[in-house]
Amino acid sequence: MDKIKQNTDSWNAHADTIEEKISIINDRQVEWLQTEEERELRIKKTEENLREIADSMRKCNLRIIGIPEGVEKENGAESVLNDIIAENFPNLGIEREMCVEEGFRSPRFVNVKRPTARHIVVKMAKMNDKERILRAARQKKITYKGTPSDFQRISLQKPYKLGEIGMTYSKP
Repeated sequence: MDKIKQNTDSWNAHADTIEEKISIINDRQVEWLQTEEERELRIKKTEENLREIADSMRKCNLRIIGIPEGVEKENGAESVLNDIIAENFPNLGIEREMCVEEGFRSPRFVNVKRPTARHIVVKMAKMNDKERILRAARQKKITYKGTPSDFQRISLQKPYKLGEIGMTYSKP
C-alpha cells in the first residue's frame, strides 16, 4: 500500500513538474508571439521610412518613355529632354532655363533573353521644373522627331503602369 502511495505521489509530482514546464513553454510562446508582432511592426515602419527616403531622393526624377535606342549616345540623355522640350514646348524652355543634373537609360544593361524597352531617366535639379514639364505633357501628345513618347514621374509609392506607348516598345 505504501509503495502504491509513493508511486501515485511520484506520478503526481512528475505531472506537476510537467504542467509547470508546459506553462513555462506557453509563456515563452506568448512572449515570442508578442516579439514577433513587434518585429513585424518595426519592419513595416522601416519599409515605410525607406519608401519615403527613396521617394524624396527620386522626387526630381522624370522618366521618358518611347525614345529609340542609341539616340542618347551622341549628345547624352540630357540633350534628349532638351530636344523634346524644344520640339513640343518651345515657350516652356524660354521662360527660364531648366537645369538637368543627369540622365541615363534604365535599366542600365540590356537583357538579351528578355527584350524590353529601356526608358530614359532624367534627374532634374528642381522639383518645380519636373512638375511644369509633366503639367505641359498632360495637355499635349509628345513626340521626339516624329516618334510618340511619354513622361512619367518615378516613385515607389505609386508604381507606374505602361501606357500604350510603353506597351508598343516592350513587345518583342
